[in-house]
Amino acid sequence: MSKEATVTKIVDIGVVGVPVTSQERALEFYVGKLGFEKRADAPMPNGGRWVMVAPPAADTAVALVAATEDIPTWVETGIRFISTDAAADRARMAAFGVDVGELLRWPGVPAMFAFRDQDNNRLEVIEAND
Repeated sequence: MSKEATVTKIVDIGVVGVPVTSQERALEFYVGKLGFEKRADAPMPNGGRWVMVAPPAADTAVALVAATEDIPTWVETGIRFISTDAAADRARMAAFGVDVGELLRWPGVPAMFAFRDQDNNRLEVIEAND
């Protein structure tokens, strides 16, 4: 098999999913507390909704996926958001009542902290290296 036959045509990451128990509550959290913008909110043929949010300047969005038995909440999402000022974002989130972890700083490693959304899904913020 040639190398061309084994390489996909995938070129980017557009959307990552986060399971939520209530898309309305999730919108309130991601838009109201994190300052994200709503990028999509459309009905789906199965009666559900396709809801996407993202930081205003981001290319990659977060789909707020209705949780099911097979897609539970309370997970380590693996999502790391990039910030220009992790300490300021941590302080702002804490002021809005977000469950934030300690701001971590190590030599040679960008500042970072973890936080939990309204369904206890774990996400992280990492300061951009300039």
